Amino acid sequence: MHSPKFPAERELGHLRSAVKQLGIDHPCVQDSDHAIWQAWAVRAWPTIALVDPEGRVIGMASGEIDAAKLIQAIERTIPLYATRGTLVRVAPKSHVGPSRSRTLAHPSKLMVMSGSTLFVADSGHHRILQLEIDDAHRSARIEREIGGPEAGYVDGPIQDARFRDPHGMASRGSTLYVADTGNHAVRAIDLERGIVRTIAGTGEIGRGPLRDGGDPRSIALRSPWSLWLDAPRLFVALAGSHQIAAIDDEIDVRLFAGDGSERLNDGPAHTASFNQPSDLVGGAGALYVADAEASAIRRAALIGKPHVETLVGQGLFEWGDVDGFGPRVRLQHPMGLALDGLLFIADTYNHRIKHMDVLSCQVAALTGTGEAGHQDGGFTRARFFGPEGLAVRGRHLFVADTGNHVIRVCDLGSREVWTLTIAD
Repeated sequence: MHSPKFPAERELGHLRSAVKQLGIDHPCVQDSDHAIWQAWAVRAWPTIALVDPEGRVIGMASGEIDAAKLIQAIERTIPLYATRGTLVRVAPKSHVGPSRSRTLAHPSKLMVMSGSTLFVADSGHHRILQLEIDDAHRSARIEREIGGPEAGYVDGPIQDARFRDPHGMASRGSTLYVADTGNHAVRAIDLERGIVRTIAGTGEIGRGPLRDGGDPRSIALRSPWSLWLDAPRLFVALAGSHQIAAIDDEIDVRLFAGDGSERLNDGPAHTASFNQPSDLVGGAGALYVADAEASAIRRAALIGKPHVETLVGQGLFEWGDVDGFGPRVRLQHPMGLALDGLLFIADTYNHRIKHMDVLSCQVAALTGTGEAGHQDGGFTRARFFGPEGLAVRGRHLFVADTGNHVIRVCDLGSREVWTLTIAD
């Protein structure tokens, strides 16, 4: 039962896209007016209700569940209903994975490397694509495919490696780091030797917030979503535990910011709170955070004692589509950032790209009409569908137009948007 929080989530196309991206093959209901939510006295996302074969509710739990414990609870009840003759057994469906009819499936994050190389986290296909962009930025060819098409968790030679729903990336020399979100791990790809290895995470979801440091490969992480490198530290946005971690030279992982609670709370880094941080970008001694669930943009100081401040956003239930200065600005679940003088923002649920002056905190729409769609042309009439990732190269801003399964190019000089043509 999908009871949307944000207005954009009430769009049926948004739900259909999410269902496909998550590989869900059971029935889903769009509860736009929260009628089911209210009838079941739900108070939190998510809430799980366990209903027995005779139609009685035998358990409810709010918040993120422990799947293993839920399975144990179900297994304990099966013999009872089997003896009563009320249990109907059916064969489970087999999910065959995303369709390969399109080149990209739910592309999430982007990263520009030296020259004309663009890396794309092709999340729906569980792979990283290395693209070479032509001089006009109109077309690209696939130089290398790492991972996919099926999800997995395999290190080793690039041709054998597997990922699960990868998102953010960062690079250092010939090493490409990847936030392997679905595997709750951070992976490293040696682009010269063609080897993939895990540098952080155990492959299992972490329980509770990150507390202590230690060997990164022995500590379970929780939905790493974005990376940013400030050598020797690799910052990791842990969307699942509402925190930001720092991996120091691949040998130690420690908490950088966030107490693990989901709130909009500023202050010293370890006591500040985030709300599903979904992208990171840094510059001039500061780390900028797309704090998606609070529709906020945050900034953490990297010099001196780390301190977190909110530049835009008012809380978990304050959102909109309002430009202006600081406290007056309203966004709707922003998930992407790029920094090049201005801070570019993928205002995901408003289907817009915006930019912010990081000194004055003035925010203005750059392109996108605010309505979901796929339309190229001038900045004022172009349409996007849930853009998530951004990368800038000179006067060209690349956009992972996630809901449209394409990469768009915004020419900051001519103020024109077009769709990148990708050749397999």
